[in-house]
Amino acid sequence: MKLQDRRKSEQTGKACRNNRKKVEKKAYLEAKHEITAWDREVFKSLISVELTENQISAVLSPEIVFPRQKNVLAIHWHPETVPLDLIQQRLELLYPNKEKALVIPTQHNELLSYGRFSGVEIDCYAREFNLKIQLLLHFEKSRAESADTLKAVLAHTFKYRSTQLFDFIDLIIDQKRENLLREAVHETGCGSEVVNFTKIYVTKLKNLIEMHYAEIPPIALKNKLLRFYFQHLREYFEDKLVDRAQVLLNAVKKIMKRNFKLDYFYEVQEIIEEVRGIGGGIIVPHPEQFWPVLLADYDVDGYEVWNPQSREFTDFLINVVRRKNETRSYRERPLLVTMGDDCHLGDIIAPQLYKREEKKVREVGYQEAWEDFAVKKNLIMGGFTIEKIIEEYRQRLLG
Repeated sequence: MKLQDRRKSEQTGKACRNNRKKVEKKAYLEAKHEITAWDREVFKSLISVELTENQISAVLSPEIVFPRQKNVLAIHWHPETVPLDLIQQRLELLYPNKEKALVIPTQHNELLSYGRFSGVEIDCYAREFNLKIQLLLHFEKSRAESADTLKAVLAHTFKYRSTQLFDFIDLIIDQKRENLLREAVHETGCGSEVVNFTKIYVTKLKNLIEMHYAEIPPIALKNKLLRFYFQHLREYFEDKLVDRAQVLLNAVKKIMKRNFKLDYFYEVQEIIEEVRGIGGGIIVPHPEQFWPVLLADYDVDGYEVWNPQSREFTDFLINVVRRKNETRSYRERPLLVTMGDDCHLGDIIAPQLYKREEKKVREVGYQEAWEDFAVKKNLIMGGFTIEKIIEEYRQRLLG
């Protein structure tokens, strides 16, 4: 085929594809309130927990490895829908020369086991400060397996994300709560076109959830379901409209969380007593987000002083733990300093459409602050090294 003819053929093919997309877009827009085959297909992908071959390949093909890292402390990370056996293979690739490691998953409100240990990140209520906080709970595996009361507590707490999702949806489409939606509209300056667009497609998503509720994995019922669904609408709508809808959704979510009743959660002291009763360990993550927790003198094993979204106050927090240890000599066990990668494995396998730049670079067990010269000096003064933390915390959990 001559070059000129081939170019003409390519242009004709491109024109046909563009016309087909226009027809599909027109049909979708005309459907409006109806649930289309496209809606069902997108929803199916949103709730799926089965990994594709490409996703498995992404897990087993880390973009960077750490051959010089010999100590791996990973006690704050989230497998999400990635199987633990695949994560184990990824860790072998990431740290080919590791010598000492303590690796414990901390899924949100779901107890999981890896090797000899089990862990979970639980949401709870600090009544003293009227705050929702998180605690990282870690156990020797057999102790966690027989912890029936804790499992019941987690089963209740796990449901809060789906409870919030339905509250989030109702806040947008329930006329009885129109005042809260108006607050979000006023805050964001969104016009009626954005509001109506958001209401229509939130209603669609609610109908899809109700139609397929029995087959939806519980882990899929969370607030980000709305954000992901709206991202897919870019296929049919201008980016500007979807962007404005996402801004409105985010404002509504903040209002929903602000109004969520914190007594839904078990209180911190109740959780601590239960965990200590079965020989578990407790670490406070994200401490700079919960300043009062540093003053509460809870019975915990340590504080996380750094993670990828919590870097600003690392030196200050190390000093706080140092001072606490100096004035708590009557305690048998000193407070530990830990760091958390806060890696969400779901971000590694997520389509580009969902990815957030700040979470793409996180890896299980990689906490760069351990090797930061300024931080390291402060750690040395407190007698904290990653080797000592791994050994000490391991012994506490096994003791």
